[in-house]
Amino acid sequence: MKYKELGKTGKKLSVLGLGCMGMSSAYGTPDDTESIATLNYALDLGINFWDTADIYGNGINEELISKVLVPNRDKIFIATKFGFRVRGAGNAFVGGETYLDASPKWMRQAVEDSLRRLKIDTIDLYYAHRIDPNVPVEETVGAMAELVKEGKVRYLGLSECTPEDLKKAHAVHPITAVQSEYSLLTRDVETEILPLTQELGIMFVPFSPLSRGLITNKLDVSSLANNDFRANLPRYNGEYLDNNQKLSTAFAEFAASKNCSPAQLAIAWVMAQGENIIPIPGTKRRNYLEENVGAINVNLCSKDLELIEAIVNKHPNIGPRYSSRENKFVKK
Repeated sequence: MKYKELGKTGKKLSVLGLGCMGMSSAYGTPDDTESIATLNYALDLGINFWDTADIYGNGINEELISKVLVPNRDKIFIATKFGFRVRGAGNAFVGGETYLDASPKWMRQAVEDSLRRLKIDTIDLYYAHRIDPNVPVEETVGAMAELVKEGKVRYLGLSECTPEDLKKAHAVHPITAVQSEYSLLTRDVETEILPLTQELGIMFVPFSPLSRGLITNKLDVSSLANNDFRANLPRYNGEYLDNNQKLSTAFAEFAASKNCSPAQLAIAWVMAQGENIIPIPGTKRRNYLEENVGAINVNLCSKDLELIEAIVNKHPNIGPRYSSRENKFVKK
């Protein structure tokens, strides 16, 4: 494993993190035994940057992680998030009515709940999961800063923020990391957010660098379970799906020419977009984890990047990343 410094903190994080959401929600039926084995294998592979959130499985993911986190606390830099809440039965992805609450009052309860479920005294990196349109970001971050003073949180982050929100937040308290979706198929951050994080010395943490599996050329969309939220996303349906399957096939052919898998090539491409980037591909299986780690040994030259860009440009009808249900939580 290779490591890089988190912003200006002195903390060394693995250049590839682990997204843990799919172990407990969103992507079909959980397998706790395999997930625990995957978490332990992540440690063996040197992956010390793990990402979760209180909304993943309504807290179940934090509880699952705690089983490996607690006995290995000094080896793991743990990030979690608050801000999403659910009314009624179900969860954030199936059945429940999801809404945002980034108020200081809710944050106070949310952080205590996360600490209890994770069974730790301090969260390494605490994100506001989304920007609440009903709460000024300065108010949210000001309250989060109090957690740093109290020793409950070490560093602060924002997820899916606008450049304006990031500037306002950073003026209140240093923002150490910004998390957004970023992959070959989701490029919105390239215009403003990614350059701004580089300017401010903030780590950029891409989630879904594998485009939720689309770019791997392994995903059988017809086999997605009813409780897999991807089945309702635009990119997995109709004309968009046809485009994306052709794109992933062409991408896989190029990956073969580089003697790597499409997943490894996709992660390597994300990592090549800036020195301040640590992607967090999610998986709940050891074999995929091992494959993903192989991306750190894939070296891309400028010609490779041009050829990859040409493949994407030949298949432009990628489609929006979210349906209206999810998109309403992303501030424009």
